[in-house]
Parts: sequence; C-alpha cells; structure tokens
Amino acid sequence: MLAGAFPAAAEKLTLKQVSQALVKATAGSPADFSHADLGGLDLSDLDFKGAKLIGADLLGANLSRANLAGADLSGAKLDRATITRANFAGADLSDASLFDIAAYSTTEFPKPEEAPNFAGADLSGTHIQARLTGVNMQGADLSGAHLGLRHEQLKSPIWHDLSGCDLTGAKLRNTDLNGVHLQFTKLVGADLTGANLAGTDLAHADFSGATVTNADFTGADIEGAIFRGAKGLEEAKGLNDAKNRDKALF
Repeated sequence: MLAGAFPAAAEKLTLKQVSQALVKATAGSPADFSHADLGGLDLSDLDFKGAKLIGADLLGANLSRANLAGADLSGAKLDRATITRANFAGADLSDASLFDIAAYSTTEFPKPEEAPNFAGADLSGTHIQARLTGVNMQGADLSGAHLGLRHEQLKSPIWHDLSGCDLTGAKLRNTDLNGVHLQFTKLVGADLTGANLAGTDLAHADFSGATVTNADFTGADIEGAIFRGAKGLEEAKGLNDAKNRDKALF
C-alpha cells in the first residue's frame, strides 16, 4: 500500500491524519487518499503534489492555496469546495464533480490574483458549475466536460462563467458549453470540434486558429469575436445566423 493509503469507503479522515500522510509521502510512494472522506476539512496551504485522490470526497473542503499539481483527482467530488489560489496544473480531474465551487472570496467582483490554476489539467468528462472568471486553462483537456446550463437549473444562482479565461490550445471536443459566459475568453488554437456553444455569450472571444468543425453556435452572441484563421467554419452549425455576426471578425 502506498504511503498514507486509505481503503475504499474509509471513515472520515482528520486534518492530522491527512497532514501525517503527506509528510510521510515520497516521490516514489505518494500519499494515497483514494475514495477517502476529506469533506469539510481545512486543507488550505497543504502540498498534495502528485498525491492520489481518486474518487475522494472533498465536499465543502477548503483547498485555498493548496498545491495539487499532478495529483490524481479522477472521479473525485469537489462540490462546494473552496479553491482560491489552488494549483491544479497538470492534475487529473477527469470525471470529477465541481459543483458550486468557490474560486474567489467574492463572486460579484472576482480578484484575478485569487484565480486557481488549471493549466494542462485533465478535465475531460468533468461536471463543472461555477464562476471561473479569468482562470488559466492553457492546454487543459475539457473534452466531453459538462459546463452548460440544464433546463432544471435555469433559475439557479450558480454561475456558469468562463469569461476572460485563457483556454489557448485547450481541447474542448464535444464539450457542453450551452449558455455559458465566454466573453473575452482566449480560445486561440483550441479544438472545439463538436462543442455545444448554443446560446453562449462569446462577445469578443478569440477563436484565432481554433478548430470549430461541427461546433454548434445556434443562438450564440459573437459580437466582436475573432475567427481569423479558424478551421472548420463551413462545418460549424448556426454560425451564419449567430447574433451580431456582422460585428464578428472573420
């Protein structure tokens, strides 16, 4: 068993147990919290780099300033967790749940310096419902991720906001972005093949060099959006009838 490993369906862990497991961990034998219950714990400032948190329950946990670079959080539950300044660079969050996560101390006026880092992270198949304004997601894989509004959540106070994010070179193949705010988002060189962008606010988003083959722009607002050098424009759905198409740059 790896350092600090806990069996499936383990009882709720304490902060002391988590800290001790991290101290004992080495590069060759990382701490293993797979399927463990870490819900509600204050894990701020802890170093989980390379740790295994497969299927872990982090409901309501405080991960502010925590280092989760390269950690395996596949299938983990991070609903209502606080991730202010947390580092998820290169982490595996595939099929994880990030519902109503708090990325900033205030959602009304997010501070850029508080943004978490998801550069190069694997977010494929992830369910995300949160305000992630200005987050670094360069090279991240969001293929098949679900970030869009669902009919039963239309009146929900939860934000669906990726405005100002840097998604340069990101993979968004078949990603559900229905109704998400993407104003001023940088999507340069991103792969949006088959992405659902219906009803999305894409004002001033930058799609330069991006691939949009079979992406659905039905009802999207593309005022000031940049599509120069984008590939697959002819195969994109609803783009010719998108709102403010005459104000987009092709």
